[in-house]
Amino acid sequence: MRVIILGSGVIGVSTAYHLAQLGHEVTVVDRQTGPALETSYGNAGEISPGCSAPWAAPGIALKAIKWLCMKHRPLVVRPSLNPDLWRWTAQFLANANSHRYHQNKSRMLRLAEYSRDVLKQLRADTGVSYDERSRGTIQLFRKQQQVDAALADTQILESFGVPYELLDRDGCIKYEPGLASVRDKISGGLRLPGDETGDCFKFTQALAALAEEIGVVFKQGVVIRGLEKNGDAIVSVQTDQGPLQADAYIVALGSYTPLLLKPLGLRAPIIPVKGYSITLPVKNPERAPESTLLDETYKVAVTRLGDRIRVGGTAELAGYDLRLHQARKNTLEFVADDLFGTGYANGEAEFWTGLRPMTPDGTPIVGATPINKLYVASGHGTLGWTMAAGTGRVMADIVSGRKPEIDTEGLGIDRY
Repeated sequence: MRVIILGSGVIGVSTAYHLAQLGHEVTVVDRQTGPALETSYGNAGEISPGCSAPWAAPGIALKAIKWLCMKHRPLVVRPSLNPDLWRWTAQFLANANSHRYHQNKSRMLRLAEYSRDVLKQLRADTGVSYDERSRGTIQLFRKQQQVDAALADTQILESFGVPYELLDRDGCIKYEPGLASVRDKISGGLRLPGDETGDCFKFTQALAALAEEIGVVFKQGVVIRGLEKNGDAIVSVQTDQGPLQADAYIVALGSYTPLLLKPLGLRAPIIPVKGYSITLPVKNPERAPESTLLDETYKVAVTRLGDRIRVGGTAELAGYDLRLHQARKNTLEFVADDLFGTGYANGEAEFWTGLRPMTPDGTPIVGATPINKLYVASGHGTLGWTMAAGTGRVMADIVSGRKPEIDTEGLGIDRY
């Protein structure tokens, strides 16, 4: 079968690799000059199935108001009259109740846990390297009420058999010795030992090279103009270099997915949520993080990637604006300095921003659409890297007419 994948981020490349492994003729199309040069380039670096949870949670509206009032606020909202954003916000709030939160979290956990296992197997089979570490994640709590709130969230972890460990102050320092000098700022933590870390850009580039070796063709620097439909099926991709035809088409364009689907009458409620990161060289390994630490107060992740530290965070609703704002960098630098101040070389930060494709329920859209030959793999939000390997294999199974190894209930576009 000939398959065209639109998008060469981590989701698109993972899907291409798994399809090629099944013997399909795969072409990946992207406007960038190489794989993983947009949202997959500078994310927080965490592969955290245990942290898979929708943003639409009980009490989120009140939390959002508090965040907007903070100096180093994790949420920024730029005024907009876009009806798609208002529609998305209404759907988001409709999911912010206990029943839907647990339902959506269980769907996310299912795919994320499976994806982690697929990634481990992929690593064993290919030897792919990407500054990976398997030392778990710590969700760091600065306040006792955050510790208390974490207790309620552990029930769903237990129901899925996800290992976890509630830590006191000394427990946090045991796993992250670099925190010893700031122990008074810590109330406790939730450790997820099954989580990993790694550089998404390095992984995607390496996997793309492996995919090319088994026949995948990458058409980079090609602008996608639209999908041509005839009757009830897609018949071609229109590009600035002419039409491309295949037996199946997979849209893996992240935040740009709904723009391509809308002219076809398909509404994919995905909005771009802008995130930022800084990457810093390690200066003092004893003060640097060992793995990933999630600062619950500021919603910032600090991750060790080889001889670098990646600090990522902020949710900014600003449409497709990719401008870098100094205030966001200040927040990331504040958290890094507050927790690991002498662990990195200050003043040498690479500042980056990308658009996370967010659905209102937090669960990605993975599977077939009502239009024949058309499939979607998008909407992973902050967890694209966490769910990438599993999404690729699930998509390969679906397109090939095989039964996926996990239950895909609740992942399709038909839920909207």
